[in-house]
Amino acid sequence: MRVSENVLKWALRFYPPLLLQRIWIVGFKKDFKGIRVKIAKSLLNKNYNDSIFGGTLFSAADPFFPVMFHQIFLHKGYKVVAWSKSAEIQFLKPAATTMHFELDIDDEEIIEAEAELNKSGKYIRLHPVNILDKYNDICATVKVEVYIRNINYKE
Repeated sequence: MRVSENVLKWALRFYPPLLLQRIWIVGFKKDFKGIRVKIAKSLLNKNYNDSIFGGTLFSAADPFFPVMFHQIFLHKGYKVVAWSKSAEIQFLKPAATTMHFELDIDDEEIIEAEAELNKSGKYIRLHPVNILDKYNDICATVKVEVYIRNINYKE
């Protein structure tokens, strides 16, 4: 469904899998070319070591590149599906504070993805996500492999 940045921000803020893990969408950038996300440390997502569960960090990084690409191409008039094909996380230090990250998609990548969708009907690319603590130290890095399929593509 094609929506505005503000509507999607509010819909995702109250989407139970994100809300209950305290994953909060601060905001989308114009035309869905970026997002800012905060992960609040709370009783709902703390582990035995008093840091945020690794699964919460992984869940926070997983959906947003596909969501942004989906909206970008819907707004361009394409009928696409987009999802995380795979992901890999590396924990560098305990997530002992509220965490945050920003993701961006530049115009060059959108042009590249659109060309691939028109040429082969699909686009696959790895995207890095650095999850930072309140001191801006990287606590985890995630590599999200995004898969986009042009539903209307005909060979």
